[in-house]
Amino acid sequence: MRLRDPLATHNERVKLRAGFLNALAIGFLGFAFLRPLVEGTLSQTALTAAFLATGLALHAAAHYILRYLEKEDT
Repeated sequence: MRLRDPLATHNERVKLRAGFLNALAIGFLGFAFLRPLVEGTLSQTALTAAFLATGLALHAAAHYILRYLEKEDT
């Protein structure tokens, strides 16, 4: 019976959380840029700015989460 490596498990969970937040950020940023194009108005509204800020914040949070990756002591 093989035992799981706790360090590898921890690192994979950290990467999954960061990837999830980054995927959400891409969705928010894409919506902020594509919505005005689809509507035919290129004016920036408060809603567009809010989606843009949320996407950037989620992307920054994903970078922050990656700081919790651990290395094996040698």
